[in-house]
Amino acid sequence: MRTSELRELGREDLLSRLRQSEKELFDLRIQAVQGRMANSAKLKQVKRSIARIKTVLQQE
Repeated sequence: MRTSELRELGREDLLSRLRQSEKELFDLRIQAVQGRMANSAKLKQVKRSIARIKTVLQQE
């Protein structure tokens, strides 16, 4: 999701997306350790998404 789209969301929606993204990151890390990960680039995407959400939250 783009930063401009994130800025349009409310604080509760951002916090909800942050929790979802952190859970997804946790699941992806487990998959990577177990050797079941099909797309390793997904880790990088999720990390960047978390960083964007945290940045928008901090700017509010």
